[in-house]
Amino acid sequence: MTLQIAPPPGIPAFDPERLCDDLTRQGWSQQSIADTDLLTALRDEALTLWQEDELSRAGIGRAADHELVREVRRDKTRWLDGNSPAQRGWLDFAETLRLDLNQRLALGLFAFEAHYAVYEPGGFYRKHLDSFRGARNRILSSVLYLNPGWQSADGGLLRLYDEHDEAIITDIIPEFGTLAVFLSEEIPHEVTPALAPRLSIAGWHRCNDLARAPALQAKVLPIAPV
Repeated sequence: MTLQIAPPPGIPAFDPERLCDDLTRQGWSQQSIADTDLLTALRDEALTLWQEDELSRAGIGRAADHELVREVRRDKTRWLDGNSPAQRGWLDFAETLRLDLNQRLALGLFAFEAHYAVYEPGGFYRKHLDSFRGARNRILSSVLYLNPGWQSADGGLLRLYDEHDEAIITDIIPEFGTLAVFLSEEIPHEVTPALAPRLSIAGWHRCNDLARAPALQAKVLPIAPV
């Protein structure tokens, strides 16, 4: 299917200095990105894919270990492949973020993968880490939310936990234009049950591990290291 949603060029503004300070100090950051035509186009594309049943039920694990576990997560996803202007715009934003963070924090970020995620009413994702400590595959996680007018009472919160105990650090409301960024190996998190359709783009900046990253094979072009 070829989507015809085409936003004008332009990368959303963000505050890299505050982002780096937050990551260094606490391992996570939350920012608000202005309502640009790009974000609107991303939402329109996610809605189109969902309504036309172009999303797949998400599972856990990779390759031969991948399985659907409804008790752990209930969302639908589709990997970004850069074949629409909206997707290319978000991948360009991720590349700008990669270069900036490598320059400021020397994180060694090499490539980026991302997928649309839709949580239908009742959808959730139990507490988990995006990368096992020491695995050094996913280094930085990010989530862009695409839900105008979302309130905390609508559920679907991104709940971040302290890595050393069960204490809740914060609940992030998945409101349109909110960007959450956190260290993949260090911040346990969950998505609380959503009461309405909840749209987002989940992404991961990775180290140079193309051989172990199925989502990067012929989907996201490898990025030369800084």
